[in-house]
Amino acid sequence: MQNPFESGHIKNYLLLYASVVVIMVLFFIASSLFLDQKKVDKKLFNKDSNNTQLNIQKTQQEQENHLKFKLLKPL
Repeated sequence: MQNPFESGHIKNYLLLYASVVVIMVLFFIASSLFLDQKKVDKKLFNKDSNNTQLNIQKTQQEQENHLKFKLLKPL
């Protein structure tokens, strides 16, 4: 195997490396140009949902208090 620094092949390796870098840069530019930017609308949350959640929790607690069977306390 020959030493690429002595035989003059280093120029070919550098050109290959540079061409790969240029192709990667071109693909990056092309992908960013053709990428459609979608505008996302700001989502607004209902502020009254907290009150309804509290009401649901209260009704669930009331239902738990009125169980059909009464559980015994552990010893």
